[in-house]
Amino acid sequence: MSLVALAALATGCEPGTAEGAQDAPPPVRATRAAAPTASPTPSSSPSAAPATEDAKPRSAPPSAPSASTAAPAPSTARPVPEPSTPPPPRVLMRIGSESDRVRELQARLRQIGHFGRTPTGYYGTVTADAVRSFQAKRKLAVTGSTDAVTWQRLLAMTRVPTADELDPPTERPVAAPDERCLTGRVLCISKKSRTLAWMIDGRVVSAMDVRFGSEYTPTREGVFPVFWKSRDHVSTLYDTPMPYALFFSGGQAVHYSADFAANGYGGASHGCVNVRDKKKVAALFDQVKNGDKVVVYW
Repeated sequence: MSLVALAALATGCEPGTAEGAQDAPPPVRATRAAAPTASPTPSSSPSAAPATEDAKPRSAPPSAPSASTAAPAPSTARPVPEPSTPPPPRVLMRIGSESDRVRELQARLRQIGHFGRTPTGYYGTVTADAVRSFQAKRKLAVTGSTDAVTWQRLLAMTRVPTADELDPPTERPVAAPDERCLTGRVLCISKKSRTLAWMIDGRVVSAMDVRFGSEYTPTREGVFPVFWKSRDHVSTLYDTPMPYALFFSGGQAVHYSADFAANGYGGASHGCVNVRDKKKVAALFDQVKNGDKVVVYW
């Protein structure tokens, strides 16, 4: 019984210490040690979570540029200049030119059918149109001005003009002189043939083409004396040059007309007798004297 009681005391509700066991180390209570946090690693199981963005980069970082792929150094070579455009050929004659070479140009153009007038030595719109026609047919630059290329081509196609080609008497045949022109020194001017014949005692010394006034400013007909000569005259009424003017009736005179030389019979005077050949009228001016007779007739 005592053994039974002693055993009961050893197993009572109050914890106690067994006799003889004080020097024994107390039992160690097991505690759960915290597991060290480890960085996640990819799982091979099908249910493992996918790796994070930081776990593995999607692509390898760019490598540093190598010496072979370095940016090229700026070029110091000079650019090759483009070929320059050759200068245009030199212009020898153009509108407004007046010379013996212009007269030769007109005579040569007339030889091959590009100029249908009497050469005057003045380069006007009629001459420019003739040059354009020649240039277009020969596939040259169509400018209307005579440059060195055009001139050389024309020289190669034509011959040297004769004296009559350079200085023909008139474009039209000279009219039979009025009987009042057969004696003395006379400027015999025919409206029908549009010619002027400088005559001395019935002999024609020189002849030239002329034009007259329009129906609103007609050239007067009849017999008149030359009463005034003015070499470099300018009209005070129309402010127009009238070189080599031989006045015979009021303000009407025989004189050179640049407009007639340039445009032919497309225009008219204000009543004067226009001459388009400057060389001829200049010679006429030197020969005619005050008091010489002027006859204007049909």
